[in-house]
Amino acid sequence: MGKYVAFLRGINVGGKNKVSMPELKELFEENGFFDVVTYINSGNIIFSSDNTDEKKLKEKCEVLIADKFQLSIPVMILSVDDLVTALGHAPSWWGQDKDSKHNAIFVLPPTTVDEVFKEVGEIKPEYEKVDYYGRVIFWSAPIKTFSRTRWSKIVGSSVYDSITIRNANTVRKIVQLVN
Repeated sequence: MGKYVAFLRGINVGGKNKVSMPELKELFEENGFFDVVTYINSGNIIFSSDNTDEKKLKEKCEVLIADKFQLSIPVMILSVDDLVTALGHAPSWWGQDKDSKHNAIFVLPPTTVDEVFKEVGEIKPEYEKVDYYGRVIFWSAPIKTFSRTRWSKIVGSSVYDSITIRNANTVRKIVQLVN
């Protein structure tokens, strides 16, 4: 049995793609997932499964959500071990400066981290810092100069539909919940 985190992309944002977390939890439990926990309204689900094929888990989650909520929602599945390892390799600057935004950008397969970097382009080092581990990109930028960053322009780019973003506090809380 494996333990996983499902990150749903683009739900409950601006009144669009509304998904009830209690209903989502119940849906997972009714369909063979165990120890299901949701965290905040942005679509973070921790669960255990006898199925250890992440691609099949992703497909199953997407079909369940489509059938129940009539929404086509991309899902990122990451094993708890991979998430904990990635967070353990986060750069020392990530999540530290209280006057900066700190995001984890999760790259949804089949898109690769390299493709995301190629699309977004070189960072503007005077305004932002970017690093990655596995399928997780760590990005930090001061709030006061956020709009000048290259990586803030990922919204609306050709790879935007292939990522889902969580802030550092959310990612750390999820890791805390799985331990």
